[in-house]
Amino acid sequence: MASNAALSLSFHFLLLSISVAMARVSFSTGHGGQLSRDVLARQEADRVIKLPGQPPVDFKQYAGYVTVNESHGRALFYWFFEATSKPEKQPLLLWLNGGPGCSSIGYGAAEELGPFFPQKDKTTLKLNPHRWNRAANLLFVESPVGVGFSYTNNSSDIHQLGDEITAKDSYSFLVNWFKRFPQFKSHDFYIAGESYAGHYVPQLAEAIFDSNKHVPKSDYINLKGFMIGNALLDDEMDQTGMVDYAWDHAVISDRVYNDIKIKCNFSSPQPTKDCNIALRAYFAVYRIIDMYSLYTPSCISNSSSSRQRLAIQGIAPQILSKFDGWLKRPAGYDPCASDYTEVYLNRPDVQNALHANVTKMSYPWTHCSDTISIWKDSPASMLPTIKKLIAGGIRIWVFSGDTDGRIPVTATRLTLKKLGLKTIEEWTPWYTNNKQVGGWTIEYDGLMFVTIRGAGHEVPTFKPRQALQLVRHFLANKKLPPKPF
Repeated sequence: MASNAALSLSFHFLLLSISVAMARVSFSTGHGGQLSRDVLARQEADRVIKLPGQPPVDFKQYAGYVTVNESHGRALFYWFFEATSKPEKQPLLLWLNGGPGCSSIGYGAAEELGPFFPQKDKTTLKLNPHRWNRAANLLFVESPVGVGFSYTNNSSDIHQLGDEITAKDSYSFLVNWFKRFPQFKSHDFYIAGESYAGHYVPQLAEAIFDSNKHVPKSDYINLKGFMIGNALLDDEMDQTGMVDYAWDHAVISDRVYNDIKIKCNFSSPQPTKDCNIALRAYFAVYRIIDMYSLYTPSCISNSSSSRQRLAIQGIAPQILSKFDGWLKRPAGYDPCASDYTEVYLNRPDVQNALHANVTKMSYPWTHCSDTISIWKDSPASMLPTIKKLIAGGIRIWVFSGDTDGRIPVTATRLTLKKLGLKTIEEWTPWYTNNKQVGGWTIEYDGLMFVTIRGAGHEVPTFKPRQALQLVRHFLANKKLPPKPF
Protein backbone atom coordinates (compact mmCIF):
# COMPACT_ATOMS: atom_id res chain seq x y z
CA MET A 1 0.00 0.00 0.00
CA ALA A 2 2.76 2.40 0.97
CA SER A 3 4.53 1.61 -2.27
CA ASN A 4 1.37 2.25 -4.28
CA ALA A 5 0.79 5.53 -2.45
CA ALA A 6 4.35 6.65 -3.18
CA LEU A 7 3.91 5.67 -6.82
CA SER A 8 0.61 7.57 -7.00
CA LEU A 9 2.23 10.65 -5.42
CA SER A 10 5.15 10.51 -7.86
CA PHE A 11 2.76 10.20 -10.82
CA HIS A 12 0.72 13.14 -9.53
CA PHE A 13 3.88 15.22 -9.16
CA LEU A 14 4.93 14.27 -12.72
CA LEU A 15 1.57 15.38 -14.12
CA LEU A 16 1.81 18.64 -12.17
CA SER A 17 5.31 19.27 -13.54
CA ILE A 18 4.17 18.62 -17.11
CA SER A 19 1.18 20.92 -16.61
CA VAL A 20 3.38 23.74 -15.30
CA ALA A 21 5.87 23.26 -18.14
CA MET A 22 3.07 23.34 -20.72
CA ALA A 23 1.68 26.50 -19.17
CA ARG A 24 5.09 28.12 -19.39
CA VAL A 25 5.39 27.14 -23.06
CA SER A 26 1.85 28.26 -23.83
CA PHE A 27 2.05 31.64 -22.19
CA SER A 28 5.65 32.55 -22.94
CA THR A 29 6.41 34.27 -26.18
CA GLY A 30 9.90 32.89 -26.17
CA HIS A 31 10.91 36.51 -26.80
CA GLY A 32 11.12 37.67 -23.23
CA GLY A 33 7.45 38.59 -22.80
CA GLN A 34 3.99 37.12 -22.23
CA LEU A 35 1.13 36.54 -24.62
CA SER A 36 -2.50 36.87 -23.62
CA ARG A 37 -4.88 33.91 -23.70
CA ASP A 38 -6.79 35.51 -26.58
CA VAL A 39 -3.64 35.95 -28.68
CA LEU A 40 -2.53 32.38 -27.98
CA ALA A 41 -5.97 31.06 -28.87
CA ARG A 42 -5.99 32.98 -32.16
CA GLN A 43 -2.52 31.74 -33.08
CA GLU A 44 -3.48 28.18 -32.21
CA ALA A 45 -6.56 28.47 -34.43
CA ASP A 46 -4.23 29.27 -37.35
CA ARG A 47 -1.72 26.55 -36.50
CA VAL A 48 -1.16 24.09 -39.33
CA ILE A 49 -0.48 20.79 -37.61
CA LYS A 50 0.37 18.78 -40.71
CA LEU A 51 -0.51 19.01 -44.39
CA PRO A 52 -1.55 15.97 -46.42
CA GLY A 53 1.58 14.27 -47.72
CA GLN A 54 3.88 16.48 -45.65
CA PRO A 55 7.21 15.15 -44.35
CA PRO A 56 7.84 15.60 -40.61
CA VAL A 57 9.46 18.91 -39.58
CA ASP A 58 10.46 20.52 -36.31
CA PHE A 59 9.35 24.09 -37.09
CA LYS A 60 5.89 25.56 -36.66
CA GLN A 61 3.66 26.81 -39.45
CA TYR A 62 0.47 28.87 -39.46
CA ALA A 63 -2.06 29.84 -42.11
CA GLY A 64 -5.31 31.74 -42.27
CA TYR A 65 -6.91 35.08 -42.95
CA VAL A 66 -6.23 38.61 -41.79
CA THR A 67 -8.95 41.20 -42.35
CA VAL A 68 -7.66 44.36 -44.01
CA ASN A 69 -10.96 46.23 -44.45
CA GLU A 70 -13.82 45.54 -42.05
CA SER A 71 -16.54 47.48 -43.86
CA HIS A 72 -15.93 45.75 -47.21
CA GLY A 73 -15.03 42.39 -45.74
CA ARG A 74 -11.63 42.25 -47.44
CA ALA A 75 -9.30 39.57 -46.09
CA LEU A 76 -5.88 38.39 -47.24
CA PHE A 77 -4.71 34.79 -46.92
CA TYR A 78 -1.27 34.17 -45.40
CA TRP A 79 1.05 31.24 -44.78
CA PHE A 80 3.78 31.63 -42.17
CA PHE A 81 6.73 29.42 -41.29
CA GLU A 82 8.84 29.95 -38.21
CA ALA A 83 12.60 29.77 -38.73
CA THR A 84 14.10 26.29 -38.49
CA SER A 85 16.45 27.42 -35.72
CA LYS A 86 15.90 29.91 -32.89
CA PRO A 87 12.91 31.73 -34.43
CA GLU A 88 12.86 34.11 -31.48
CA LYS A 89 16.22 35.51 -32.65
CA GLN A 90 15.76 35.48 -36.43
CA PRO A 91 14.45 38.35 -38.60
CA LEU A 92 11.05 38.26 -40.26
CA LEU A 93 10.93 38.21 -44.08
CA LEU A 94 7.79 38.81 -46.16
CA TRP A 95 7.85 37.42 -49.71
CA LEU A 96 5.65 38.82 -52.49
CA ASN A 97 5.09 37.60 -56.03
CA GLY A 98 3.78 39.94 -58.68
CA GLY A 99 1.70 39.55 -61.79
CA PRO A 100 -0.10 41.72 -60.99
CA GLY A 101 -2.66 39.24 -59.76
CA CYS A 102 -0.40 36.23 -59.08
CA SER A 103 -0.05 34.21 -55.91
CA SER A 104 2.88 34.32 -53.50
CA ILE A 105 1.61 31.03 -52.09
CA GLY A 106 1.55 29.26 -55.45
CA TYR A 107 4.87 30.53 -56.73
CA GLY A 108 6.98 31.71 -53.79
CA ALA A 109 5.89 29.26 -51.11
CA ALA A 110 5.13 26.13 -53.14
CA GLU A 111 7.68 26.31 -55.96
CA GLU A 112 10.54 28.67 -55.05
CA LEU A 113 11.66 29.26 -51.49
CA GLY A 114 9.09 27.77 -49.12
CA PRO A 115 9.65 24.54 -47.16
CA PHE A 116 7.24 22.29 -49.08
CA PHE A 117 6.96 21.58 -52.81
CA PRO A 118 4.04 19.56 -54.28
CA GLN A 119 5.28 16.59 -56.29
CA LYS A 120 4.36 14.95 -59.58
CA ASP A 121 2.02 12.47 -57.88
CA LYS A 122 0.11 15.55 -56.59
CA THR A 123 -0.37 13.90 -53.20
CA THR A 124 3.01 14.31 -51.49
CA LEU A 125 5.19 17.26 -50.52
CA LYS A 126 8.96 17.38 -50.78
CA LEU A 127 10.96 19.19 -48.11
CA ASN A 128 12.96 21.93 -49.84
CA PRO A 129 16.57 21.66 -48.60
CA HIS A 130 17.17 25.32 -49.52
CA ARG A 131 14.05 26.71 -47.83
CA TRP A 132 14.41 30.32 -46.80
CA ASN A 133 13.10 29.72 -43.29
CA ARG A 134 16.59 28.39 -42.67
CA ALA A 135 17.57 32.09 -42.76
CA ALA A 136 14.49 33.88 -41.37
CA ASN A 137 10.94 33.59 -40.15
CA LEU A 138 9.13 33.42 -43.48
CA LEU A 139 5.76 35.00 -44.33
CA PHE A 140 3.75 34.77 -47.56
CA VAL A 141 0.54 36.61 -48.38
CA GLU A 142 -1.80 36.44 -51.38
CA SER A 143 -2.38 40.03 -52.40
CA PRO A 144 -4.52 41.82 -53.48
CA VAL A 145 -8.01 40.39 -52.89
CA GLY A 146 -9.10 38.21 -55.78
CA VAL A 147 -5.70 36.48 -55.82
CA GLY A 148 -5.60 32.87 -54.64
CA PHE A 149 -7.63 32.38 -51.47
CA SER A 150 -7.84 36.09 -50.59
CA TYR A 151 -11.34 37.51 -50.89
CA THR A 152 -13.68 40.45 -50.56
CA ASN A 153 -17.38 40.51 -49.67
CA ASN A 154 -17.81 43.57 -51.88
CA SER A 155 -17.57 42.49 -55.53
CA SER A 156 -16.97 46.07 -56.72
CA ASP A 157 -13.56 45.95 -54.98
CA ILE A 158 -12.23 43.69 -57.74
CA HIS A 159 -12.74 46.49 -60.28
CA GLN A 160 -10.90 49.08 -58.17
CA LEU A 161 -7.61 47.23 -57.84
CA GLY A 162 -4.23 48.72 -58.65
CA ASP A 163 -0.86 49.46 -57.09
CA GLU A 164 -2.25 51.95 -54.59
CA ILE A 165 -4.91 49.74 -53.02
CA THR A 166 -2.54 46.76 -53.03
CA ALA A 167 0.04 48.69 -50.99
CA LYS A 168 -2.65 50.02 -48.64
CA ASP A 169 -4.15 46.59 -47.99
CA SER A 170 -0.73 44.95 -47.63
CA TYR A 171 0.21 47.56 -45.02
CA SER A 172 -3.07 46.97 -43.17
CA PHE A 173 -2.38 43.24 -43.33
CA LEU A 174 1.01 43.68 -41.65
CA VAL A 175 -0.33 45.91 -38.88
CA ASN A 176 -3.05 43.36 -38.09
CA TRP A 177 -0.79 40.34 -38.54
CA PHE A 178 1.60 41.73 -35.93
CA LYS A 179 -1.35 42.04 -33.55
CA ARG A 180 -1.97 38.35 -34.04
CA PHE A 181 1.74 37.50 -33.69
CA PRO A 182 3.09 40.21 -31.36
CA GLN A 183 6.11 38.10 -30.43
CA PHE A 184 7.60 39.02 -33.83
CA LYS A 185 6.86 42.73 -33.54
CA SER A 186 10.34 43.72 -32.35
CA HIS A 187 12.17 41.63 -34.96
CA ASP A 188 14.02 43.23 -37.85
CA PHE A 189 11.59 43.18 -40.75
CA TYR A 190 12.44 42.76 -44.44
CA ILE A 191 10.47 42.43 -47.68
CA ALA A 192 11.51 40.50 -50.78
CA GLY A 193 9.88 39.64 -54.07
CA GLU A 194 10.24 39.33 -57.82
CA SER A 195 8.78 40.43 -61.14
CA TYR A 196 5.83 42.84 -60.68
CA ALA A 197 6.77 42.85 -57.00
CA GLY A 198 9.27 45.42 -58.28
CA HIS A 199 6.22 47.64 -57.77
CA TYR A 200 4.65 45.89 -54.75
CA VAL A 201 7.78 45.74 -52.58
CA PRO A 202 9.02 49.37 -52.84
CA GLN A 203 5.45 50.69 -52.54
CA LEU A 204 4.81 48.66 -49.38
CA ALA A 205 8.20 49.71 -48.01
CA GLU A 206 7.27 53.34 -48.70
CA ALA A 207 3.91 52.90 -46.93
CA ILE A 208 5.69 51.52 -43.87
CA PHE A 209 8.42 54.17 -44.04
CA ASP A 210 5.89 57.03 -44.20
CA SER A 211 3.50 55.57 -41.60
CA ASN A 212 6.29 54.90 -39.09
CA LYS A 213 6.75 58.67 -38.79
CA HIS A 214 3.38 59.21 -37.13
CA VAL A 215 1.84 55.91 -36.00
CA PRO A 216 1.66 54.93 -32.32
CA LYS A 217 4.37 52.64 -31.04
CA SER A 218 1.96 49.70 -31.17
CA ASP A 219 1.76 49.99 -34.98
CA TYR A 220 5.43 50.74 -35.66
CA ILE A 221 7.03 48.21 -38.04
CA ASN A 222 10.78 47.66 -37.71
CA LEU A 223 11.54 47.84 -41.45
CA LYS A 224 15.23 47.46 -42.25
CA GLY A 225 15.34 46.77 -45.97
CA PHE A 226 14.02 45.07 -49.07
CA MET A 227 15.30 42.91 -51.92
CA ILE A 228 13.75 42.55 -55.40
CA GLY A 229 14.64 40.19 -58.22
CA ASN A 230 14.08 40.34 -62.00
CA ALA A 231 11.89 43.24 -61.09
CA LEU A 232 9.69 45.48 -63.19
CA LEU A 233 10.99 48.92 -62.25
CA ASP A 234 10.91 51.30 -65.20
CA ASP A 235 8.71 50.84 -68.28
CA GLU A 236 11.05 52.45 -70.78
CA MET A 237 14.18 50.62 -69.67
CA ASP A 238 12.40 47.31 -69.04
CA GLN A 239 10.99 47.24 -72.57
CA THR A 240 14.20 48.41 -74.18
CA GLY A 241 16.16 45.83 -72.20
CA MET A 242 13.83 42.97 -73.18
CA VAL A 243 14.38 43.62 -76.88
CA ASP A 244 18.14 44.18 -76.55
CA TYR A 245 18.49 40.99 -74.50
CA ALA A 246 16.52 38.93 -77.04
CA TRP A 247 18.74 40.08 -79.87
CA ASP A 248 21.97 39.68 -77.90
CA HIS A 249 20.97 36.11 -76.90
CA ALA A 250 20.10 35.05 -80.45
CA VAL A 251 16.37 34.86 -79.79
CA ILE A 252 15.29 37.32 -82.50
CA SER A 253 16.72 38.11 -85.92
CA ASP A 254 18.53 41.25 -86.95
CA ARG A 255 15.49 42.21 -89.02
CA VAL A 256 13.04 41.94 -86.11
CA TYR A 257 15.45 43.79 -83.82
CA ASN A 258 16.00 46.62 -86.29
CA ASP A 259 12.26 46.90 -87.02
CA ILE A 260 11.52 47.35 -83.31
CA LYS A 261 14.34 49.87 -82.87
CA ILE A 262 13.12 51.94 -85.81
CA LYS A 263 9.36 51.67 -85.29
CA CYS A 264 8.90 51.63 -81.48
CA ASN A 265 9.33 54.40 -78.94
CA PHE A 266 9.24 52.85 -75.49
CA SER A 267 9.06 56.24 -73.79
CA SER A 268 5.55 56.59 -75.24
CA PRO A 269 2.65 54.57 -73.78
CA GLN A 270 0.87 54.23 -77.14
CA PRO A 271 2.55 52.07 -79.81
CA THR A 272 2.10 52.83 -83.50
CA LYS A 273 0.62 50.30 -85.91
CA ASP A 274 4.08 49.58 -87.32
CA CYS A 275 5.44 49.04 -83.81
CA ASN A 276 2.66 46.55 -83.05
CA ILE A 277 3.55 44.56 -86.16
CA ALA A 278 7.22 44.49 -85.19
CA LEU A 279 6.45 43.38 -81.63
CA ARG A 280 4.22 40.55 -82.82
CA ALA A 281 7.26 39.08 -84.56
CA TYR A 282 9.23 39.44 -81.32
CA PHE A 283 6.62 37.63 -79.21
CA ALA A 284 6.13 34.90 -81.82
CA VAL A 285 9.51 33.43 -80.86
CA TYR A 286 8.47 33.08 -77.23
CA ARG A 287 5.63 30.78 -78.23
CA ILE A 288 8.20 28.05 -78.84
CA ILE A 289 10.76 28.74 -76.08
CA ASP A 290 10.35 29.83 -72.47
CA MET A 291 10.68 33.60 -72.09
CA TYR A 292 11.24 33.16 -68.35
CA SER A 293 14.21 30.82 -68.78
CA LEU A 294 15.79 30.66 -72.21
CA TYR A 295 17.59 27.35 -71.81
CA THR A 296 15.10 25.10 -70.00
CA PRO A 297 12.35 22.96 -71.55
CA SER A 298 8.67 23.87 -71.68
CA CYS A 299 6.00 21.75 -70.00
CA ILE A 300 4.43 19.19 -72.35
CA SER A 301 1.18 18.48 -70.52
CA ASN A 302 -2.53 18.17 -71.15
CA SER A 303 -3.26 19.60 -67.73
CA SER A 304 -5.85 22.36 -67.33
CA SER A 305 -3.19 24.39 -65.55
CA SER A 306 -2.46 26.74 -68.45
CA ARG A 307 0.62 28.90 -68.72
CA GLN A 308 -1.52 31.66 -70.26
CA ARG A 309 -3.16 34.35 -68.13
CA LEU A 310 -6.21 36.39 -68.95
CA ALA A 311 -5.43 39.90 -70.14
CA ILE A 312 -5.60 42.61 -67.50
CA GLN A 313 -6.39 46.07 -68.75
CA GLY A 314 -4.07 48.87 -67.74
CA ILE A 315 -1.02 47.03 -66.41
CA ALA A 316 2.59 48.09 -66.97
CA PRO A 317 4.60 48.23 -69.09
CA GLN A 318 2.15 50.16 -71.20
CA ILE A 319 3.22 48.79 -74.61
CA LEU A 320 4.30 45.18 -74.06
CA SER A 321 1.45 44.35 -71.66
CA LYS A 322 -0.98 44.59 -74.58
CA PHE A 323 0.48 41.43 -76.16
CA ASP A 324 -0.52 37.87 -75.30
CA GLY A 325 3.13 36.87 -74.97
CA TRP A 326 3.55 39.22 -72.02
CA LEU A 327 0.79 37.33 -70.19
CA LYS A 328 2.51 33.96 -70.34
CA ARG A 329 2.88 32.42 -66.91
CA PRO A 330 6.34 31.47 -65.63
CA ALA A 331 7.25 27.81 -65.48
CA GLY A 332 10.30 26.57 -63.61
CA TYR A 333 13.16 24.11 -63.52
CA ASP A 334 10.51 21.41 -63.53
CA PRO A 335 8.35 23.17 -66.11
CA CYS A 336 5.24 21.27 -64.96
CA ALA A 337 5.64 22.16 -61.24
CA SER A 338 2.75 24.61 -61.41
CA ASP A 339 0.46 21.79 -62.54
CA TYR A 340 1.27 19.86 -59.36
CA THR A 341 0.71 22.91 -57.16
CA GLU A 342 -2.63 23.74 -58.71
CA VAL A 343 -4.01 20.26 -58.17
CA TYR A 344 -2.66 20.08 -54.62
CA LEU A 345 -4.02 23.45 -53.44
CA ASN A 346 -7.46 22.68 -54.86
CA ARG A 347 -7.80 19.54 -52.73
CA PRO A 348 -10.45 20.02 -49.99
CA ASP A 349 -8.31 18.26 -47.37
CA VAL A 350 -5.38 20.57 -48.13
CA GLN A 351 -7.57 23.67 -47.95
CA ASN A 352 -9.03 22.44 -44.67
CA ALA A 353 -5.54 21.89 -43.21
CA LEU A 354 -4.55 25.44 -44.29
CA HIS A 355 -7.78 27.02 -43.00
CA ALA A 356 -8.22 28.28 -46.56
CA ASN A 357 -11.22 28.89 -48.84
CA VAL A 358 -13.50 29.56 -45.89
CA THR A 359 -15.92 31.46 -48.16
CA LYS A 360 -16.22 28.49 -50.56
CA MET A 361 -15.18 30.43 -53.66
CA SER A 362 -17.16 29.86 -56.85
CA TYR A 363 -13.91 29.40 -58.79
CA PRO A 364 -10.86 27.16 -58.30
CA TRP A 365 -7.58 28.34 -56.81
CA THR A 366 -5.19 29.41 -59.58
CA HIS A 367 -1.65 30.76 -59.64
CA CYS A 368 -2.80 33.99 -61.28
CA SER A 369 -6.25 35.45 -60.80
CA ASP A 370 -8.89 34.92 -63.47
CA THR A 371 -11.22 37.37 -61.69
CA ILE A 372 -9.01 40.47 -61.93
CA SER A 373 -9.52 42.09 -65.33
CA ILE A 374 -8.68 45.75 -64.59
CA TRP A 375 -5.58 47.28 -63.02
CA LYS A 376 -6.30 50.93 -62.36
CA ASP A 377 -2.93 52.44 -61.47
CA SER A 378 0.70 51.53 -62.13
CA PRO A 379 3.50 54.12 -62.16
CA ALA A 380 5.68 54.08 -65.27
CA SER A 381 8.76 54.11 -63.02
CA MET A 382 9.54 53.07 -59.46
CA LEU A 383 12.84 54.95 -59.45
CA PRO A 384 11.54 58.01 -57.52
CA THR A 385 10.32 55.68 -54.75
CA ILE A 386 13.63 53.83 -54.66
CA LYS A 387 15.58 57.10 -54.50
CA LYS A 388 13.40 58.25 -51.59
CA LEU A 389 13.97 55.02 -49.64
CA ILE A 390 17.72 55.04 -50.31
CA ALA A 391 17.82 58.57 -48.86
CA GLY A 392 15.82 57.29 -45.89
CA GLY A 393 18.47 54.68 -45.06
CA ILE A 394 16.54 51.59 -46.15
CA ARG A 395 18.79 48.72 -47.25
CA ILE A 396 18.07 47.84 -50.90
CA TRP A 397 19.38 44.92 -52.92
CA VAL A 398 18.37 44.22 -56.52
CA PHE A 399 19.14 40.80 -57.99
CA SER A 400 18.77 39.32 -61.45
CA GLY A 401 18.83 35.80 -62.86
CA ASP A 402 20.74 36.21 -66.10
CA THR A 403 18.82 33.72 -68.30
CA ASP A 404 15.45 35.44 -67.87
CA GLY A 405 14.05 37.03 -71.03
CA ARG A 406 10.96 38.51 -69.35
CA ILE A 407 12.65 41.14 -67.18
CA PRO A 408 16.24 40.45 -68.15
CA VAL A 409 19.48 41.50 -66.56
CA THR A 410 19.94 43.94 -69.46
CA ALA A 411 16.78 45.81 -68.49
CA THR A 412 17.75 45.97 -64.84
CA ARG A 413 21.23 47.30 -65.66
CA LEU A 414 19.74 50.03 -67.86
CA THR A 415 17.29 50.91 -65.09
CA LEU A 416 19.95 51.13 -62.40
CA LYS A 417 22.10 53.28 -64.65
CA LYS A 418 19.13 55.64 -64.94
CA LEU A 419 19.14 55.98 -61.14
CA GLY A 420 22.45 57.80 -61.42
CA LEU A 421 23.98 56.41 -58.22
CA LYS A 422 27.68 56.64 -57.50
CA THR A 423 29.55 53.36 -57.96
CA ILE A 424 31.33 52.22 -54.79
CA GLU A 425 32.72 48.91 -56.06
CA GLU A 426 32.73 47.89 -59.71
CA TRP A 427 31.71 44.60 -61.34
CA THR A 428 33.00 41.83 -59.03
CA PRO A 429 32.49 38.05 -59.18
CA TRP A 430 31.01 36.26 -56.19
CA TYR A 431 31.46 32.59 -55.35
CA THR A 432 29.41 29.68 -54.10
CA ASN A 433 30.65 27.18 -51.55
CA ASN A 434 31.74 24.80 -54.32
CA LYS A 435 34.18 27.47 -55.53
CA GLN A 436 32.14 28.30 -58.61
CA VAL A 437 31.24 31.81 -59.76
CA GLY A 438 27.68 32.44 -58.61
CA GLY A 439 27.36 35.71 -60.50
CA TRP A 440 28.55 39.28 -60.24
CA THR A 441 27.92 42.24 -57.97
CA ILE A 442 28.16 45.98 -58.32
CA GLU A 443 27.85 48.14 -55.23
CA TYR A 444 26.27 51.55 -55.62
CA ASP A 445 25.92 54.26 -53.02
CA GLY A 446 22.80 52.98 -51.24
CA LEU A 447 22.07 49.90 -53.39
CA MET A 448 23.61 46.51 -54.09
CA PHE A 449 23.07 44.80 -57.46
CA VAL A 450 23.65 41.03 -57.74
CA THR A 451 23.43 38.73 -60.76
CA ILE A 452 22.82 35.00 -60.41
CA ARG A 453 24.54 33.06 -63.14
CA GLY A 454 22.30 30.60 -65.00
CA ALA A 455 19.07 31.52 -63.20
CA GLY A 456 15.78 32.28 -64.90
CA HIS A 457 12.99 34.62 -63.84
CA GLU A 458 12.33 32.82 -60.55
CA VAL A 459 15.84 32.72 -59.12
CA PRO A 460 15.11 30.48 -56.09
CA THR A 461 13.58 27.86 -58.41
CA PHE A 462 16.50 27.68 -60.82
CA LYS A 463 19.41 28.28 -58.42
CA PRO A 464 18.11 27.39 -54.94
CA ARG A 465 21.51 27.05 -53.23
CA GLN A 466 22.70 30.40 -54.57
CA ALA A 467 19.38 32.04 -53.68
CA LEU A 468 19.65 30.93 -50.07
CA GLN A 469 23.23 32.22 -49.97
CA LEU A 470 21.98 35.51 -51.41
CA VAL A 471 19.23 36.05 -48.85
CA ARG A 472 21.51 35.14 -45.94
CA HIS A 473 24.03 37.76 -47.01
CA PHE A 474 21.32 40.33 -47.61
CA LEU A 475 19.83 39.83 -44.14
CA ALA A 476 23.28 40.00 -42.55
CA ASN A 477 24.17 43.05 -44.70
CA LYS A 478 27.34 41.28 -45.82
CA LYS A 479 28.83 41.23 -49.29
CA LEU A 480 28.79 37.95 -51.14
CA PRO A 481 32.23 36.25 -51.09
CA PRO A 482 34.47 37.81 -53.80
CA LYS A 483 36.90 34.89 -53.65
CA PRO A 484 36.48 31.09 -53.63
CA PHE A 485 36.10 29.68 -50.11
